[in-house]
Amino acid sequence: MATHLAAVCIGKGEPFEVQARPTPRPGPDELLIEVKSVALNPADGHMRDSGFFIPNYPTVIGFDISGLVLEVGENVPVETDGDPGPFFQPGMTRVAAYAASFWRACDSDYGAFQERCLVPWQHAVPLPPTGISWNQAATLPVAVEVPLNAWDIMGIPRVGEATTSSSVSPSPVATDYSRETQRIEKQKREVLLIWGASSSVGTMGVQTARLLREDRDSSFAAVYATAGAANQKYVESLGADRFFNYKEPQVVDSIVSAAKEDGLIIRHCFLATGQLAPCQAVLKAFLGCDPKGEYQKAKIGSAPIVPPDAAEVNGIETIFVLPSMNEEERLAQFRYWLGTWLRENLANGTIRPSPGPRVVGKGVGAINAGLDMLLCGVSCTKLVVEVAK
Repeated sequence: MATHLAAVCIGKGEPFEVQARPTPRPGPDELLIEVKSVALNPADGHMRDSGFFIPNYPTVIGFDISGLVLEVGENVPVETDGDPGPFFQPGMTRVAAYAASFWRACDSDYGAFQERCLVPWQHAVPLPPTGISWNQAATLPVAVEVPLNAWDIMGIPRVGEATTSSSVSPSPVATDYSRETQRIEKQKREVLLIWGASSSVGTMGVQTARLLREDRDSSFAAVYATAGAANQKYVESLGADRFFNYKEPQVVDSIVSAAKEDGLIIRHCFLATGQLAPCQAVLKAFLGCDPKGEYQKAKIGSAPIVPPDAAEVNGIETIFVLPSMNEEERLAQFRYWLGTWLRENLANGTIRPSPGPRVVGKGVGAINAGLDMLLCGVSCTKLVVEVAK
């Protein structure tokens, strides 16, 4: 029986142990991936140290991988004329993938931290033939999924799917007043606020928000972002129109003043990392009626788990960003987020892997030290372990 090495969780709070595991075969709709690189996420360290979401031991965890498709199961799409894809060819297709162990009760075969990993094909994206390294590719899945999921759960239309008053033709007998009202309603009047924009999901939040801003039918006119001052130029290079140092004591007032100066309102915030309270304070300043006289609720999509004792603010809904627990719905979500959105935007160069990877070791035995480093705090970088060449 073929085997491979894995960084195995043997118990709550215990460091991973490198062990040999039997290499599985892919079932229907699954890929077997030869893992080349893994990217590390704060959730990985918290799961290792506190046992969050782990029902049984031993197990293999981890989310972000890049690698080569070795085998495909039944029903995995193969290239056909007229079908836009994605397609997966054994021994040829390079992928980035979001490991699915969380939805498989932490079944070890689906954890990222090993040399061979099973992945639903909907959780994977074929990579362009050139231009993206294994290390860069491993930074993509979680970073892309979280902000795209945030826009979905906050009810923000996807690029190209916005339905606005611009699609409604004015009546031939409309008065000057009604024409002016329609003109005002067509204007982009909103800001997308990214709090914690130098984290991995924050940097991709800025990039995805920039594409929403560029969609002529969306309601968004600007992307505002907060981060530490040292990362201002990088965050602006990704598409932030205004930058704010979240460490400044008057940052909330600065954001509110800037939006009012720009003639805009802020009703949507993506909390990539950081505290919930300042996000609530910004949105609270814009609660009220829209030009149609309708009361608009503000929304925060939170990547961190929302503390159970978090203060609630009337008119502001905070939603923890998590893919659907329904299998069919989740696979459809990932097929769009990775197989459609990410694949197309990588191909046309409208996004890039962000932030840059920093290699902290080679082989699955390096994952423990990498997670220790991550939990001590990093900024504007993604820690990566090279599992294989």
